[in-house]
Amino acid sequence: MIPKVFKEVIDLGDGREISIETGKLAKQAHGSVVVQSGKCMLLCTVVSNYKQSDVDFLPLTVDYREKFAAAGRYPGGFFKREARPSDGEVLTMRLVDRVLRPLFPKDYHSETQVMIQLMSNDEEVMPDAMAGLAASAAIQLSDFPFECAISEARVGRINGEFVINPTRAQLEESDIDMMIGASADSVMMVEGEMDEISEEEMADAIKFAHEAIKVQCAAQLRLAEAFGKKEVREYEAEREDGELAKKIHDLAYDKVYAIAKAGSSKHERSASFAAIKEEITASFSEEEIADFGDLISKYYNKAEKAAVRDLTLKEGLRLDGRKTNEIRPIWCEVDYLPSTHGSSIFTRGETQALATVTLGTSRDANKIDMPSYEGEENFYLHYNFPPFCTGEARPIRGTSRREVGHGNLAQRALKGMIPADCPYTVRVVSEVLESNGSSSMATVCAGTMALMDAGVQMKKPVSGIAMGLISDSETGEYAVLSDILGDEDHLGDMDFKVTGTADGITACQMDIKVKGLSYEILVNALQQAREGRLHILKKLTDTIPAPAADVKPHSPKMVTRTIPNEFIGALIGPGGKVIQELQKETGTTIVINEDPVTEEGIVEILGTDQNGIDAVLAKIDSLMFKPQVGSVYEVKVIKMLDFGAVVEYAEAPGNEVLLHVSELAWERTENVSDVVNMGDVFDVKYLGVDPRTRKDKVSRKALLPKPEGYVERPPRNDKDRGRGRDDRRGGGRDNRDRKPRRD
Repeated sequence: MIPKVFKEVIDLGDGREISIETGKLAKQAHGSVVVQSGKCMLLCTVVSNYKQSDVDFLPLTVDYREKFAAAGRYPGGFFKREARPSDGEVLTMRLVDRVLRPLFPKDYHSETQVMIQLMSNDEEVMPDAMAGLAASAAIQLSDFPFECAISEARVGRINGEFVINPTRAQLEESDIDMMIGASADSVMMVEGEMDEISEEEMADAIKFAHEAIKVQCAAQLRLAEAFGKKEVREYEAEREDGELAKKIHDLAYDKVYAIAKAGSSKHERSASFAAIKEEITASFSEEEIADFGDLISKYYNKAEKAAVRDLTLKEGLRLDGRKTNEIRPIWCEVDYLPSTHGSSIFTRGETQALATVTLGTSRDANKIDMPSYEGEENFYLHYNFPPFCTGEARPIRGTSRREVGHGNLAQRALKGMIPADCPYTVRVVSEVLESNGSSSMATVCAGTMALMDAGVQMKKPVSGIAMGLISDSETGEYAVLSDILGDEDHLGDMDFKVTGTADGITACQMDIKVKGLSYEILVNALQQAREGRLHILKKLTDTIPAPAADVKPHSPKMVTRTIPNEFIGALIGPGGKVIQELQKETGTTIVINEDPVTEEGIVEILGTDQNGIDAVLAKIDSLMFKPQVGSVYEVKVIKMLDFGAVVEYAEAPGNEVLLHVSELAWERTENVSDVVNMGDVFDVKYLGVDPRTRKDKVSRKALLPKPEGYVERPPRNDKDRGRGRDDRRGGGRDNRDRKPRRD
């Protein structure tokens, strides 16, 4: 039976469109759609168990995978099968998860899975920009309890004009690359990188993307209506007890308020709050605890949240005693680790990051091999968040999605300030040693100083700050918090991280938890963030005012040299023999890349010893040495032969040529050693390529005066030379015609 297909089309302008289709594939899922733009097709399916899980959170899994078959390719590596997700796939999962998760009811705890797969690739369409749309569209077709339709869109700016979901080629020309997630009413998520734009420009980009998202949300609703929107499923909601909630609020509120107002450290504050909770729990009987234990904990947390928020809104004070725009104490240090190429420590309050820099060749670039994109990164940053940094003990099972996301944010913040002519591949690693509020921004600050310490000539230093927001929808009061704590991140209405130079924003990440946040509040928050960024930036430049003039003595020096492609083979040698021996002799690393545009070879020479680098450069100069016809060159005898001497050009060591015995002197030379000997240095004239031997020809006698009475011997032609050889063998043609002698 032919399936009934339902379809909606969204016009993106410029002849581009996105279609959302359902009814053909994966019909046993609770919701499924195919989203297509050009040749790019995403299949999204959603499933949620009907039985509530025995947990107090939403067990939501967002999974995004790109199939290599979608691009007509095989997976790389030994096993020809897709395995663990790449960093790019993980980043897309996070983008979608951050928008979807807040829209499920807080008491909905059923195992829920959103699976998005790239089924067909288009080189010019970036699939991550449609992943949020696909996820929401599939949920709209399901019976999940979900607040409203959302979508995500990428916005770029080319020549001052905003573009929705730019092509990959357009993005190369754009000074903005931002992903915005929103419903028709509210912006919920922002993440991206920019080329030092202003706060107002950033707000304008968000507004532009939001208008496009409204159209995409409307298309989802039309599709759901045509398909037949299902009734929202019933589920066992969490029980509530208003009387118990009021009792716990009355017991906890004033005590929490007092401790919060006292302004203490993280551990002191946590211990005090835990003591209040324990005291309140102890006031109930064992029977009551058995019946209401989960509610007691839940209502205490609500009372604690209310007290902390009210303290900030009413008195402008925060958990650690700071004012809303105050930054925690900062201390910095560079060149801390003696063996690294660059290092720094950045400590802000109870957050600390230790950053290291390693310099390498293009061989050390980070290779990206995804169905939707192949390339490499010559600057990349890795972020590690070990459990001890928060005083916890837990098993380490690989790199977490959070570590991938935070590292990517810091990388995007810094990469625009790495000069295009930086000869190195640069790797930054951030080890978070303490954490209580935005270790990713500490990573940006530590990374800036470590890069400058390593001698990377950054265009401008970059700093970052994490901001928060506490608002009251009833009164309209709000407070923007600079340099938030971990607790303030959890209790607040918005968490946004902004990085930039003194001249503008380079990256941002925002998660907005309240509906209908006005752009006025957003711009005010961004302006306050700028003040904080500049304050932190001064601390960085006070520690290290400018990049080191050169790399450290133990760091590798990098020199690049361009050579014509015709000389690459000679430098490599048969089976790589020449280049391998050269690397061993000089203690360098030599990498050769061919530039397909200029058709030249780019030779990278990396080494700690300048003498070794100079030796490699001399070898390259020698290989590329081309003598000019008629020019005179100094040579040295390096080998004696019966028919001449092998000489080496003084200005191109290793470049050899045969000086034939006939070119030693005007007089007839019986023995080569009668004229020259090993090690002799003299001048020769380059005569060009001998047409008979097709080899270079040089002459010593051409620079000597002819002897008095010298008579030039007439050259013999080929016919004469042939007759002479025949005569020596016993005759000419007649001799060849003789019958063979019979024994």
